Amino acid sequence: MSTHQQKLEAFGRLLTIMDELREKCPWDRKQTLESLRNLTIEETYELADAILSNDLPGIKEEIGDLMLHMTFYAKIASEQGAFDMADALHAICDKLVARHPHIYGDVQVADEDEVKRNWEQLKLKEGKKSLLAGVPNSLPAMVKAYRMQEKTKQVGFEWENTEQVWAKVEEEIGELQDNLRTGASQDKVEEEFGDVLFALVNYGRFIGVDPETALERVNRKFKSRFEYIERQAPKPLQDMTLAEMDVLWEEAKGLER
Repeated sequence: MSTHQQKLEAFGRLLTIMDELREKCPWDRKQTLESLRNLTIEETYELADAILSNDLPGIKEEIGDLMLHMTFYAKIASEQGAFDMADALHAICDKLVARHPHIYGDVQVADEDEVKRNWEQLKLKEGKKSLLAGVPNSLPAMVKAYRMQEKTKQVGFEWENTEQVWAKVEEEIGELQDNLRTGASQDKVEEEFGDVLFALVNYGRFIGVDPETALERVNRKFKSRFEYIERQAPKPLQDMTLAEMDVLWEEAKGLER
């Protein structure tokens, strides 16, 4: 593994290359904060994919890609006289020191949950108007639900036990079914369906399951099995019965074992 000095040198090399690309490459010169945004989101999802696949070489590559993007943003901002990479790094270092008084001060903490509670309280003291202010609006809905529940938990806005949370799931499912039976409007059915999902996200959190990760694993499993059906189908899928396709589905499940 690299020494601390070698890591610093590698980061310095990236900064130098970024300066050179911004000066000499037509594509790099053309980029703006806005033009890079979607590319950064794509790279973030590629990192997430590599993590789920436990693809360490892929994780290394995607970390590098994201580091390039962070360097790019800082370079553009420095050209505008707003800030540079040093400013951004010092800002996060200062924030980490301030929000870890149990490491850099004399505060005592009992466990991880107390660290999280202190973190949120310190953010409010820094001027944040709401516990939920730090949850990005553009987060995928399931991730956003999980993050909001995690944050409000820090001030005690939380169910007492798992049984209560599951009862809420069942209550929301019942309300959804009632609305479907009585012919409620599509907007109302959508609202009730959303309540079911929100309650299930909460239940997943209580039993230690990240709902976004769990659903993505199921997505991958479904994709793999359906692609097996496509490969093994003796005739076009539209000409097969559901029972015929289900035989191949079960074969795919068997191969997973």
